[in-house]
Amino acid sequence: MKRTRWIEVRGWSLTSPYLIFTLIFFIIPLIWGIVLLFTNWNLISPHRDFVGFANFIEALKSPKVHAAFFTTYKVMAIFIPTVLTSSLAIALLINSIPRLKGLISVGFFLPYLVSGVAVALVVNGVLSYNSPLSPMFRRLFGCVPDWFGNSTLAVMVISLMITWKLSGYYALIFLSGLSSIPKELYEAADIDGAGWWTKLFKITIPMLYPALYTVIILAVGLMFGIFTEPYMLTGGGPDLATHTWVLEIYYQAFSSMRAGYASMIALINATVTFISIIIIRKIMEGWGKRHGWT
Repeated sequence: MKRTRWIEVRGWSLTSPYLIFTLIFFIIPLIWGIVLLFTNWNLISPHRDFVGFANFIEALKSPKVHAAFFTTYKVMAIFIPTVLTSSLAIALLINSIPRLKGLISVGFFLPYLVSGVAVALVVNGVLSYNSPLSPMFRRLFGCVPDWFGNSTLAVMVISLMITWKLSGYYALIFLSGLSSIPKELYEAADIDGAGWWTKLFKITIPMLYPALYTVIILAVGLMFGIFTEPYMLTGGGPDLATHTWVLEIYYQAFSSMRAGYASMIALINATVTFISIIIIRKIMEGWGKRHGWT
């Protein structure tokens, strides 16, 4: 009995740092955020005005919230295909190299460790009007693209920035999936005379379903938390073309000092994120079942 109690005490003591961390940085903020949903508070005043569902109704009618909703899917439409293609290509390249795979993998992983602020500053300098690339564009096209003043170009630049940063990270997930594919499948395909593209689409990609599922879910979830890139490069412009959920939450909470309204937008964002991931999961699970995964 004493030994059992000692094991329980030791178990709770070992898990207590994580439990305390979760309580302080997740449970308490979550409860506080729910309380703020129905109030109007400026983060300073000791008094909070109860407004009921006014924040919810205002958020549903807000053009900025609508812009954040559509911006997420615009970026996703560019980011998901490009990051899947680039990360899978990197994984296939590394997997085909017989030696120094670990060292090369680290090289591709390094962009993931770089600060988003630093990357944004570099991109802003490279694509500015007075950058070294401007003479080349003038010579080739007769003008310099307004990368951050054009809605389509701004969305494309931000999408490709995030793709560059995360391709190496997702490539490691694909690389682990490639290592689990039985070599006998490729040997049998070679005997049947299958080419490289046939093996890619008939063996490699279907067998990468667990890795592909993981990467897509991670990538979709990431799209609803974009902040650094649009904040540093465009501030959500032009014409709200790059205005994201987190940008709107930040502006409402810390610029307009409307913590209750910002909390409501965060709740709507979480709901949209959850629904989107559920839909993507169902699509991926259906695709997996067609290829023999249960």
